[in-house]
Amino acid sequence: MTRRSLLLATAALAAPRVQAAAGDRPTLPLWPGDPPGGGGPGGPVTIDGHGAISTIATPSLEVFVPARPNGAAMVVAGGGGYRRIEVEREARPAARWLAARGITAFVLAYRLPGEGWGAGPLAPLQDAQRALRVIRAVAGRYGLNPDRVGALGFSAGGHLMGLAATRSAFASYAPVDAADTLSVRPAEAALIYPVITLEPPYNRTSTRVQLVGHHPDPAASAEWSVEDHVRSRCPPIFLVQAEDDRIADVANSRIMAAACERAGVPVDLHIVADGGHGFAMGRPDTASAAWPKWYAAWLKANGALT
Repeated sequence: MTRRSLLLATAALAAPRVQAAAGDRPTLPLWPGDPPGGGGPGGPVTIDGHGAISTIATPSLEVFVPARPNGAAMVVAGGGGYRRIEVEREARPAARWLAARGITAFVLAYRLPGEGWGAGPLAPLQDAQRALRVIRAVAGRYGLNPDRVGALGFSAGGHLMGLAATRSAFASYAPVDAADTLSVRPAEAALIYPVITLEPPYNRTSTRVQLVGHHPDPAASAEWSVEDHVRSRCPPIFLVQAEDDRIADVANSRIMAAACERAGVPVDLHIVADGGHGFAMGRPDTASAAWPKWYAAWLKANGALT
């Protein structure tokens, strides 16, 4: 990343684009106009009784600024099977946890493929790649080091951040402004109870249906399976999953860890006895409650925490 490209990108994302969010947190729209491919839903965001969002017409980043920023940043993607995004139960608690430790967190409201977007299943990945660029473009505004931008994803958000980590060489959309000269590779990626593979016998997930349909061609299932894109250039990977996960089989994390080991990618795998699916920052009285301390140690080892 050159200083010139960073300055140009920063100018392209000038301060007037910042909007107010709930709780006076700023939000950053991802795109200067319509997202790639056009289409999409109309009207306001839909929020269900658990705080999950859908009907996402304007993909964006909600910014959680620490009292004492340490220069690191994290894009955070909640799950929801690509039918909704669990921002209140997953993404925002994680963002608060990160901000309390000095990491500026950006909660990603990404497009959902079933909401009429012209880009179809590519839409969420386009948003994830653009988010990493937007965060780097505004690094000066928030006192960030553009080389210290990581990724954290839960469930389908783990699938999305897994794709972002493994497909940084893939141009999911044509450049729209100077921000698109910046890198889409996260410095590190943590995937929490992720959906990794869309291939049998672990293909009974909403993620598979939303991305490749009920009866996909095997090539399409492979194309959207994260493990098939792991190469030596991928960033370090952190994985947590529970043995009793009934939504995303625990084999997903084992498959990803094995792919990383074959490619020589640093990987930290934690399989816990219980916690089920959707334990977010840890379900009390289960083994999943321990994972944030392991994550903190891993972030410290990778330079995101001091």
